[in-house]
Amino acid sequence: MLWLVVVAGLGAFAPQVTSSLAGAGWQANDSESVRVRELARQHFDGNASSALQVVIAADRPVTDPAVQQILGRATALLKADPRIGEVVPPRPGATISPDGRTEVVLAGAKADTNVMVQAADDLKGPLRALSGTGVQVSTTGASVLWSDFNAANHDAMMQSEMLSWPVTLAILVLAFGSLIAAGLPLLLTMAGLAASAGALVLLNHLTPTSIWAMNFAMMFALALGIDYALFIVVRFRGALARHGDARRAVGETMDTAGKAVALSGVTVLVSLSAVLLVPSPAFRSMALGIMIAVIFVLAATLTLLPAVLGKLGVRVNSAAMPFARPQDAAGSPRFAAWANRLWAHPLRFGVPALLALLALAAPVVGLRTAMPSIAVIPADSSARTGYIAVQKAFGPGAPGALQIVTPVAQAEHAAAVLKNTPGIAVVMPTTDAADQSGLALIQAVPAADPSDPALRATVAELRGHLPGQTLVGGAAVENLDLQDVLNAKTPLVVGVILTLGFVLLLLALQAPLVALLGTVTNLLATAAAFGAARLVFQDGHGAGLLGFTPQGFLDGWAPVFFFAMIFAIAMDYTVFLLASAKEHYERSGDPRTAVTAALTHSGRVVFAAAAVMVAVFFTFALSGPLPPKEMGIVLGLAVLLDAALVRLVLLPVLLRLTGRAAWWTPAWLGRLLPTIRFSHE
Repeated sequence: MLWLVVVAGLGAFAPQVTSSLAGAGWQANDSESVRVRELARQHFDGNASSALQVVIAADRPVTDPAVQQILGRATALLKADPRIGEVVPPRPGATISPDGRTEVVLAGAKADTNVMVQAADDLKGPLRALSGTGVQVSTTGASVLWSDFNAANHDAMMQSEMLSWPVTLAILVLAFGSLIAAGLPLLLTMAGLAASAGALVLLNHLTPTSIWAMNFAMMFALALGIDYALFIVVRFRGALARHGDARRAVGETMDTAGKAVALSGVTVLVSLSAVLLVPSPAFRSMALGIMIAVIFVLAATLTLLPAVLGKLGVRVNSAAMPFARPQDAAGSPRFAAWANRLWAHPLRFGVPALLALLALAAPVVGLRTAMPSIAVIPADSSARTGYIAVQKAFGPGAPGALQIVTPVAQAEHAAAVLKNTPGIAVVMPTTDAADQSGLALIQAVPAADPSDPALRATVAELRGHLPGQTLVGGAAVENLDLQDVLNAKTPLVVGVILTLGFVLLLLALQAPLVALLGTVTNLLATAAAFGAARLVFQDGHGAGLLGFTPQGFLDGWAPVFFFAMIFAIAMDYTVFLLASAKEHYERSGDPRTAVTAALTHSGRVVFAAAAVMVAVFFTFALSGPLPPKEMGIVLGLAVLLDAALVRLVLLPVLLRLTGRAAWWTPAWLGRLLPTIRFSHE
C-alpha cells in the first residue's frame, strides 16, 4: 500500500519531467568565463553568451522591404517575450555582413541560462516560421543549441527506450522460462522509474536540473532495476524449489541475495557521488538524478519485490513457456560445468582473457577529449543552420565570438591587445555599461572555428597579455574552461571511486585480497571499455556502420561520468559473484567450492543481467545524436567485456590461483571490521 502511495504521488509529477528540466548547466562554476556571462547579463542588457541570435539570411540585401518586414516581425516576437532583454539594432560590420545579405538580431538574456533554453524552446519555431521566399530565418547561440540538442536527444532516447523494453522482455522470458517471473523485474522497474521521474521534477524546484539527469536516470534505473530484480527472483525460485515454503524462501533470499543487492546499490551510489566533486551544475544534477533513481529502484527491490514474491509463492512459475525447464535448486548445470573447467585449467582461459583486456585497454594512452562541436545536433536544426549562415557571412570564428569585460580605464589597452593578437580576426567597438559599474564590453571574433584547438591557444594568449581585472569569456570559452576543470578533476574522481570501492568490498567481504582483486579487475574492464571507445569514436572504426562522423576525440564529459557509471556497473557484477563466493566459502571453508558454487548459482544471473544491460545500452547506439551513441556503445561494451571476460573468466581464475589466501583476513583487521555474513543459517 505504501508503494502505491509513493508511485501514485510522485508519478503524478512524472509527465512534467521533459518540460520542466533544461539542458544548460554545462559550465565550470566560478570560472572566468561564467563570471563574464553574468557580468554581461547584468550590466550590458543581457548581451551574454546565453543571448539568442536570430539570423536572417537572404538572397538579396537585407535592406529590401520584404526582408525588413520579416525583420520587424522577428523583432516584435522577441520584444514581446519577458525573458528577453534588449534587442540590439543592426550595426553594419558587426551584425550586418559585408555583402549586406545577412543580418543578426541579438536578443539579450534577461533570465538565467536554464530559463533562456526554455525561451529558445518557445521562440525558435515561430521565428523560423517567418522564413519566406529567398529568406531563411534561424535562431542560434548557446541557448538554442541546447534547446535543439535536448529535443533531438529526447526523441532519440524515447525511441531507444521503446525499443529496449520488448528486447528486455524477450531476454527475461528466455532466462526465466515464465512470463510471470519475467514480468516482475519490468513491473518493479516501472515503479522505480515513475517515482524517480516525479522526484526529478521536485528536485528541479530546489536546484536547476539537467534534462540529461532524466535520460541517464531512466536508462540506469531500467538496467539496474532489472539486474537487482533478476538476482532476487532467481534466488527466490531456487529457495522455493528447495523448501516449498514461500515465507521461508523470501527469508533466505533476502538474507543472502538481499544483502548483495543492498551492497551493490550502496556501491553504485558511492561511485556516482564522486561525480559531485566536479563543480558543474550539469554533472552534479546528472549524478543526483541517477542516484535518486537507484535509491527508488533499490528500495523497491528490497521492500516491494519480497512482498510480491511472498504473495505469489509457487505462482511465480506460472505461464511457463514451452521451452522452460523445471527450476533447479542446485543451480545451473552448464555454469557448474564451466566452473569446473575453469578450476581445472585456469591459465588456459585466464591468460587469453587478460591479454584481450590489456589489448583493448592499450589505446587509452592516446585518448583525446574535447567538448562536442556543433556537429552533434541535427543538420536541419535551427541552431546549426544559423551557425552555418553566420560562418558563411562573417567568417569561421563568428559563432564563437569572445566577450571581454574590462574596467573602462583599461578598455583602450585591452582593445589594442586584441587587435595585435594573431588569432583574432575582428575586434568590435567597445561598449560601456549604461549603469555605474564602470565596466566595458569588447566583443572579438576569433579567426578559428569555435571547436578548433587553435582557439585554446588564442584564449591563453589573451589571458596572459590583457591588463589586470580583464576577463575573457563567451560560449566557446565556457566550454574550454569546463574542459580544463574536467581534466583537473578526473584523477581525483577516479581515485575517490577506486578507494571507496575497495573499502566497501573490504567491509562486505572481510578479505583484503578479494577486495583488491575485485577493484583491480573493475579498473581493467573500465580501461578496456575506454580503449574500445577511442577506437570507435576517436579513430572512427565502425563509424559508417553506426551512422556518425567521428570528431577525432571523445566528448570531454565522458571520462569522468562514464568512469563512474562503468565502475558502478562493474561493481554490481563483482558484488553478485563475490557475495555468492563468500557465502559458499563461509559454509564450506573450501576455495574450490566457493568459486564453483558461485558460478553455478550466480553465473546465469550475471549472464542474463549482462544481456539485459547490453541490450538496453546498445539500443542507444541507434540514437541520432552522437552523445547518446557514445553513451550506449561505451556502456554496452563495458558490460559485455566485464561480464564475458572478467566476471565469468578472469575473476574466478584469480580466485583459483590465490586459493585460501584470497579469503584470509589478518586478526587485527578482523577486529576492526563489522561482521557481515552472506550465508543463510
